[in-house]
Amino acid sequence: MTDEGPRRRGDFGHLPEREAYLAAYIDRLPEGAAIDVKSLAKAQPMYGQAAVRAGLNGLSAVGHLRRFTEPRGESSQWVTYTYFSRTARDAAWWAWFRAGGAVEQPASEPVRPARSAAYRALAMVGAADHRMMLSHADCEELEALAGEWLARGVSVAHVVRELTFRLPPEGVRCPREFARKRLVDKVPPEPAPRPAPRARRIMLCTGCDTPGEPEDLPGGLCRRCRSEGESEARGRTAQWVALTPAEVHVWAGRLRQAARVPERSSR
Repeated sequence: MTDEGPRRRGDFGHLPEREAYLAAYIDRLPEGAAIDVKSLAKAQPMYGQAAVRAGLNGLSAVGHLRRFTEPRGESSQWVTYTYFSRTARDAAWWAWFRAGGAVEQPASEPVRPARSAAYRALAMVGAADHRMMLSHADCEELEALAGEWLARGVSVAHVVRELTFRLPPEGVRCPREFARKRLVDKVPPEPAPRPAPRARRIMLCTGCDTPGEPEDLPGGLCRRCRSEGESEARGRTAQWVALTPAEVHVWAGRLRQAARVPERSSR
């Protein structure tokens, strides 16, 4: 992601050891490198496929990673991509990204804002017919009215044509007021409601590629993969629980007693 600052020591200090290792490894890969389970398991020496899969699920759960399928260019082919962010993102950010949001570098110098299409349409009227020459102030004053036409689906050329069509034979005394009256009196009807735009990307479960809406994949994981992650976390916790001296004494006694019992043959 291009809106992130430079790498710093401790970027992933909030993560468990395995997830921190994988995050740091992915973060140093070149743009476009493969970060699927098989590729990562083969490329780094520490973890196999099962551990990498669980680690990626962990990174997804805290907002560093998501998987999407999206169209390739203008073709009908859909391709799966894994996106990694050094900064942990919340669900709202990933939903914005799924809808087609793109992260861009801020401009190094302030850029003068371009004139709106409505302003440009009004500025073109005088070039189409000198009797309708509008000043800069006229264009700014009428910009909102012309913008309403464009918002209703007409083109810039249509606005210019309507403002220069069948002008009075005696001429136009005040082009600004003549244009205002036409923009108000001849405003096109509001367009029919359009269906909601289709999301540019479809979110996939990081663990098993099950597609779903963001609200169905909290942390980028389906219910089954979230359950597996919770079970693994409980197993890790159980693995590192320290025993008290008394408990160590009891278990040592049981092991010594078991060692004295003759082993029975399974045959």
